[in-house]
Amino acid sequence: MQNTQRMKHITVIGAGTMGNGIAHVFAMNEYQVVLCDISQDALDKALATITKNLDRMLAKEKISEDQKSATIANISTDTSVENSVKNADLVVEAATENVDLKLSIFKDMDEYAPTKAILATNTSSISITKIAGVTSRPDKVIGMHFMNPVPVMKLVEVIRGYSTSDEVTKQIMEVSSSLNKVPVEVNDYPGFVANRILMPMINEAIYSLYEGVAGVEQIDTVMMLGMSHPMGPLFLADFIGLDVCMSILNVLYDGFGNPKYAPCPLLVNMVNAGKKGVKTGEGFYNYANGLREKTVSTQFT
Repeated sequence: MQNTQRMKHITVIGAGTMGNGIAHVFAMNEYQVVLCDISQDALDKALATITKNLDRMLAKEKISEDQKSATIANISTDTSVENSVKNADLVVEAATENVDLKLSIFKDMDEYAPTKAILATNTSSISITKIAGVTSRPDKVIGMHFMNPVPVMKLVEVIRGYSTSDEVTKQIMEVSSSLNKVPVEVNDYPGFVANRILMPMINEAIYSLYEGVAGVEQIDTVMMLGMSHPMGPLFLADFIGLDVCMSILNVLYDGFGNPKYAPCPLLVNMVNAGKKGVKTGEGFYNYANGLREKTVSTQFT
């Protein structure tokens, strides 16, 4: 199997927030990256975002103009999974957190990628073992859970499925380190480590609001000033996406069968109302004017 030094051809499936960030960090570290999405518009937006983020780094003198140019040159795009993975050493799936969609993508990845290729998923909660089960190479399927924003956050949760080999795990740990990230190996249980701990905390913060213990700003202030969190749990939930938070909580609830993981009714109502956080312009705060203002209506409480 190829070693890290020879693993140079990376395909990233999905050009959204996580996908373009993953493509960015691989390309900036001299990997040849194919960014794949069924939407050409999504690919165009992803390249614009990567360029904007590189410009920000350039302005802060974190990279040179040559590094910016080289990073962009290392990225190509494609709307076909078949074409994008045919030369890949590693494929990283970063599509929407939907189990049926991921299983479908992995079937295609398995069919079209070289037999040597490692197939990774950026899932934040879905079982690696379940995903691996739809492929002919479960020993080469692994989780690479990057944190958002990918170019900034250091952690990569490296999740071993039931059949993931020691050699593949070692390679992905080394690849993650080559991106100037800090990989942490964990096993495949619902929510892994990050979200198994984070999501119940966010859910409890929402319950505190739902039950009238305190307001949005008060809850966030307590956690920031009292617990040294860089942002409050309700703002963080908006940043992650309230629909994503609910999806992860449902994975935890289904996986463990424990009612403590059930999403708070307020969270469910807000998602059903289309109030999903930053991406929709409104969640626990209002972002319509580019400002963070408290916005939860009494109709939800």
